[in-house]
Amino acid sequence: MGIKRFFATEDNTITNAFKSNLITRASGSNMGASDILEVFSIYAQTSSSAGLSTEESRAIINFNITSSAESSILSQRTAGNIPVSGSVAFYLKLYNAAHGQTLPIDYNIQVAALTKSWGEGYGLDMDEYLDPGTGSGGFGSTWVSSSNTLGQPWDSEGADISTNTNFQYTYAIGENGAKDVLVDISNLVEHWILGTAELEGTNGLIVRISPTSAAESQSFYTKKFFARGSEFFFKRPVIEARWNSAIKDDAGNFCLSSSLAPASDNLNTLYLYNYIKGTKTNIPSVGTSKILLSVYSGSSDNSAPSTTVMALPVGGGVATVGDTNVTGGWVSAGVYSASFAYTSSAVTPFFPVWHSASTQYVTGCAIDVNNCFSGQCSDLYPNYVSKITNLQPAYNKNDKVRFRLYARPKNWSPTIYTVASTAIETSIIEDAYYKILRVADNLDVVPFGTGSEQHTLFSYDTQGNYFDLDMSMLQEDFTYGIKFIFKFDGKYREQKELFKFRVEREEME
Repeated sequence: MGIKRFFATEDNTITNAFKSNLITRASGSNMGASDILEVFSIYAQTSSSAGLSTEESRAIINFNITSSAESSILSQRTAGNIPVSGSVAFYLKLYNAAHGQTLPIDYNIQVAALTKSWGEGYGLDMDEYLDPGTGSGGFGSTWVSSSNTLGQPWDSEGADISTNTNFQYTYAIGENGAKDVLVDISNLVEHWILGTAELEGTNGLIVRISPTSAAESQSFYTKKFFARGSEFFFKRPVIEARWNSAIKDDAGNFCLSSSLAPASDNLNTLYLYNYIKGTKTNIPSVGTSKILLSVYSGSSDNSAPSTTVMALPVGGGVATVGDTNVTGGWVSAGVYSASFAYTSSAVTPFFPVWHSASTQYVTGCAIDVNNCFSGQCSDLYPNYVSKITNLQPAYNKNDKVRFRLYARPKNWSPTIYTVASTAIETSIIEDAYYKILRVADNLDVVPFGTGSEQHTLFSYDTQGNYFDLDMSMLQEDFTYGIKFIFKFDGKYREQKELFKFRVEREEME
């Protein structure tokens, strides 16, 4: 599962816009309970001896980053549910809310870190700005004040914004003024997690028309986003963690080296999964350090390894020609891997043995060696039939599910055996991705993650392809569909099958 979402815990719109009388500014208003966030810049609505007026509206948003609650980003990393820094990207996602006012185009939105705590408030009025905030007889942050709790104004009107350009992000809005906002804020989230002094705490973000755009002699009416209180579950502000969680275990599709393939494609990766009482656990004497793998030929009946350890070619974890040890490493809690090439076409199957210099840990199952690489007389265009073999009609909101994919070439003719077999032959798809859509309106809840993070890439092992899905990301009482896309020869081909399931409410005890 290479995706996890963290919804906003607080949000508000603050503004210094004029009220309808064009005399009084709404600097003391609060809109913390509104289901909309509004961002605009208005130029020259009034004039005075000081010149033409400017008015702004800004959104401020906070997330649960470092609290001890299980839902915080730090807690999820500590629990091993999110990778370490450098192996995961964090994106701020804001969803456009359609409206009937003028929608600006060709401008920049700035997302930046805040350096002071603030209160959300209870205000709703975004038209007449009649709901007061701190200092105006109400509660919550405003253009001039952060919150009642602190009893102090912002150091600078319009919120205290980090001056560090590393924590300021520009997002360009082009001709499509209704587009959503997606900003990579990974470095900021990592600094929040570390608790760097320069940020003075995890106080969230501000979203505004960028200072460069706002300084222009023109108005930018008006960009609206759905707030955390929106009835539209999948439109609420989120920080989305994305990472490539795919485990490509070649035990079920181990390839003999070939001069037809590049060196990187001749490498096979094997995994060790150390389960102790049902939980993946690090080997005490290894921890997160290196581990060794050796390869043994089979006994006369190939039921167990022989005493003959095999010499291996250079590549992957093999440093010198003829070495009998592959140096592997720690992947995640209780999971280790090692990569190497294999050239012994006459020895199949073989047995992998995981060990240290003096201690043998695990002898793996027999692994068959396949001739995977061969030239073709014609240009192949593979088509597959696919199915989820363990799909259920409904799941609980708190379920974490592993879906198993069965795939076979179209018009495939199976091998006929004289003895019946219950084994299902499945093809392993090297580059397969999934997406989740809501059936009622065809909304892409989790689009295909084929970008740089590859966060919806399938894993595979001896049983074929699979992926994990956390049902808590999905809104209950709806039906969802799973679609697949396979990549062959640099091209993506979407499978026609749609696999449906429903997410039910948590059962009451």
